[in-house]
Amino acid sequence: MRPHNEHSKDRASKRLSTDSNGTSEGVGSSTPVELTALEESFRRFAIHGDTRATGKDMHGKNWSKLCKDCGVIDGKNITLTDVDIVFSKVKKKSSRTIVYDEFKVALAELARKKYKDKSGEDAEAEVFKLIEGKAPVIAGVTRAVASPTVSRLTDTTKFTGSHKERFDGTGRGKGKAGRVDVVDTSGYVSGYKHRGSYEKKVTKPPNGKPM
Repeated sequence: MRPHNEHSKDRASKRLSTDSNGTSEGVGSSTPVELTALEESFRRFAIHGDTRATGKDMHGKNWSKLCKDCGVIDGKNITLTDVDIVFSKVKKKSSRTIVYDEFKVALAELARKKYKDKSGEDAEAEVFKLIEGKAPVIAGVTRAVASPTVSRLTDTTKFTGSHKERFDGTGRGKGKAGRVDVVDTSGYVSGYKHRGSYEKKVTKPPNGKPM
């Protein structure tokens, strides 16, 4: 049997070998550290908008969205047409999606076209940086913009006529009282400010000590 210290050295050497080779999932893993974030972004875009997607393959629509959201498409060197052509080129003829390996091949194609002044590896690294750690941009979220016209139309202090009667001084709606003429059957003159004061005086207990 081998001494215990030799077993420890073997384990340490394997761990160092793993670290130096850039693996991220232990012994036997071949996924480089610099591609882990890239693969994560691939999966995020692959499942975007599809609850049944597994993240293992990507449709052409999501591929185009990834290139757009991450800035791969610049409208000059890379256009949406270029992205569609590359997708059709790398995918299998009978398939409508691309897997991660095909995804990297497609990026390499675009990288050489986008960064013509760089070598192949450097160009790929630049494109990878654009995508790593990114997630799909959610469309449809808009910010309300203040409009002078809308502000004027909704300012209750500027209302006139019957519309003015529907709101109180604070701009709060009066409800039915602001829409319908409610008949006052209390016997008081409309708008009388001292309504109910007589009853308070009559029912007020007399001053003095009780008998």
